[in-house]
Amino acid sequence: MLLGMCPALAVTTTAANGLGMGLATMFVLICSNVAISLLKNIIPNQVRLPCYIIIIAGFVTFVKQMLEAFIPWLYDSLGLFLPLIAVNCIIFGRAEAFASRNNPLKSAVDGAGMGIGFTLALLIMGSVREILGSGTLMAGTALAMDIPGFKDEPIILFVLPAGGFLTYGLIIAVMNKIMKKPARDISCETCPSKSVCKKYSDKQESK
Repeated sequence: MLLGMCPALAVTTTAANGLGMGLATMFVLICSNVAISLLKNIIPNQVRLPCYIIIIAGFVTFVKQMLEAFIPWLYDSLGLFLPLIAVNCIIFGRAEAFASRNNPLKSAVDGAGMGIGFTLALLIMGSVREILGSGTLMAGTALAMDIPGFKDEPIILFVLPAGGFLTYGLIIAVMNKIMKKPARDISCETCPSKSVCKKYSDKQESK
């Protein structure tokens, strides 16, 4: 459930960094999924994993060079974690589990869906940490704004590595609470074998 979330702790000190990393990863996801889907019948099964890595690394290199040329401040902010997209578990996992078994259109949609979810996760992480730790939001972009109440007295912990773990844990706790399913009823009344169960019959007779 937490595949590929290592960058969440490293680059999400600002919302802009989280958004940039998420969009870069989504681009690589979509392109690599489509490419692998198109080549799935050509790539020999024995060397499919190295081929997947080469394809993914090619798109990562393209993204890296584009950011370096056109968005240098984001390139500098993401640093080492940008080329490490090539070994992101999400991308490799979708290539192996989905793109290699489906057509290009479905693979593109799968990549877009996974990428959007990953981007939202990083954006939420970055926004929480930036607001609490710096008192700003989207710093370094045209949408930059100061957050009243936190700008003058930020909680520096949240922009430190420990703050990343703390924020991550809190977000996971909230999501678990939201997505928590009601307890499953495992009583005799819901058992499919109650009609032939002696224990159930005895219980009914005793009532």
